[in-house]
Amino acid sequence: MTDTTGPRERFTDEELAFLRYVRFGELPGRVAPAEWVETAETDPPEPFPNRRDDPRHWGGVNPV
Repeated sequence: MTDTTGPRERFTDEELAFLRYVRFGELPGRVAPAEWVETAETDPPEPFPNRRDDPRHWGGVNPV
């Protein structure tokens, strides 16, 4: 078991920023609003048929 009641080292904001940089590297630049991708809402897909021989979904052909 670890001792959590002992003295703990405190870091300044600058030290924490440096440690983040060392661990993760430099962050990429921000994406400009002109480079954002526009999305469009669509209808949800039809549910998959429960039966293999449902003629509504398989062109009216009964495979049996």
